[in-house]
Amino acid sequence: METEEIINRVATSGIVSLDLEELYHPGERVIYDIKENLFQGMILREKDYREFLKSHDWSQYTDKNIAVICSEDAIVPTWAYMLLAIQLEPFANKVVFGDLSALEGQLFSDAICKIDPEEYRGRRVVIKGCSKFPVPISAYMDITTLLKPVAQSLMFGEPCSTVPLYKKPKV
Repeated sequence: METEEIINRVATSGIVSLDLEELYHPGERVIYDIKENLFQGMILREKDYREFLKSHDWSQYTDKNIAVICSEDAIVPTWAYMLLAIQLEPFANKVVFGDLSALEGQLFSDAICKIDPEEYRGRRVVIKGCSKFPVPISAYMDITTLLKPVAQSLMFGEPCSTVPLYKKPKV
């Protein structure tokens, strides 16, 4: 009885798999709510705020990813957020204005910007879809716009079961 050799066609197809989950930043995510700095939950008093900024222990934000929000319906001047960013910047890994979703999107965007699209020139690329970590839809859009100009084709899913997204037209 002769046995047929099993050939892994996925492995020999030349398809490159890109897993966005590998770009997940492991640092802690923290919300800084500027409402804690409001006088009577309504207004930001500059003198009090500046004193707080000087005396607060900012080292507790070392290597953390900070989403800055104001959960109160209050008018907070733009400069207040700018002063806060100045204090957080030396310690935090990342500081963004917005909720945790905005923070996650920015972390992935930063990581995608570091990818050299030339590594994917003329390649058939599968962008993996399943992950243990939450990959925001914006990351899938960012990687698509980064790779479309250089890739031969883009697919979504797993190499053995993909959804075709784009195929470079034949010239």
